Amino acid sequence: MQFCDDCGSMMKKEDGVMVCTSCGESAEQTVDDEDFVTTTEQSGDELIETEEDANFEGKPTADDVTCEECGHGEAWYTIKQTGAADEPPTRFFKCKQCGYRWREYN
Repeated sequence: MQFCDDCGSMMKKEDGVMVCTSCGESAEQTVDDEDFVTTTEQSGDELIETEEDANFEGKPTADDVTCEECGHGEAWYTIKQTGAADEPPTRFFKCKQCGYRWREYN
């Protein structure tokens, strides 16, 4: 990964040079091509399961929550780091009774 010297944002490779995703500044690539990985989609553990058809079943169960839709006190959940590393993770829930989804920030 390469970051912009001007604003600190992540840069991406375009036409052989690195371009800042925020301010548009360009620079020479400082990472060897063999060590440089570009991805266009998230996969596996990086995904946050918020889509309507995401499979929460089989995930850990929380019984210390209350569904805002139906009042049921049990939900499946998954935990993802959505902010900076020094911030607490976010828990994503799916009610075991009605399927309502919500998130909880610690």
